[in-house]
Amino acid sequence: MKPSDKRKVVVLLSGGIDSTTAFYDASKSYRLCAALSFDYGSRHNHRELPFAKLHCRRNEVEHRIVNLGFVGEHFKSSLLKSGEPVPDHDYDEKSMRSTVVPFRNGIMLSIAAGFAASCGAEGIVIAAHGGDHAIYPDCREAFMAPMARAIEAGTYEKIGLLRPFINHSKADIVRRGAELGIDFAETWSCYKGGETHCGVCGTCRERKKGFQSAGVEDPTLYCE
Repeated sequence: MKPSDKRKVVVLLSGGIDSTTAFYDASKSYRLCAALSFDYGSRHNHRELPFAKLHCRRNEVEHRIVNLGFVGEHFKSSLLKSGEPVPDHDYDEKSMRSTVVPFRNGIMLSIAAGFAASCGAEGIVIAAHGGDHAIYPDCREAFMAPMARAIEAGTYEKIGLLRPFINHSKADIVRRGAELGIDFAETWSCYKGGETHCGVCGTCRERKKGFQSAGVEDPTLYCE
């Protein structure tokens, strides 16, 4: 298939392991119209976004950053700079709720749908995965399936919501990224947004476990 014959898609790219792998995975099957990142006032946006920009520049894909400052101003979450400190332990019910940014994916996907329709894309790629299901209600297929129907019904282009990792684990994604030759040192996970990954917050622990379970060397420098 010629590149011009491939379906055009927009990829949601934060700069983390999951979305970076989705970005490179999608480039094998689709024509990347653009990648969308969101600056919503999180503690780690300033660490993630440069990696998103790097991967787009390297692959000559248009990169757009959408400012969602109202989220940090009006929403409640320890993930946001305006919130309580990020918990230093594995995800459980309490810490899970603490780090959730309410309806984040719903907001981002709505914007992505409008952007995709505006740039002539036929699909949106999101890296929501099986490991997210217990943590984030707007990452579950129970949310994604009706959101996909809404985006298709609400656009003349019948834009599809592509979720290639919806039934995959973090380890599956790490293995796929390794197959694609991704340098995972050029991704960011830590919610605290320091100079290096803290190693103790829930998402750092999840990152470590993903590499361990996948049997892939973890290139990440952790404080602890």
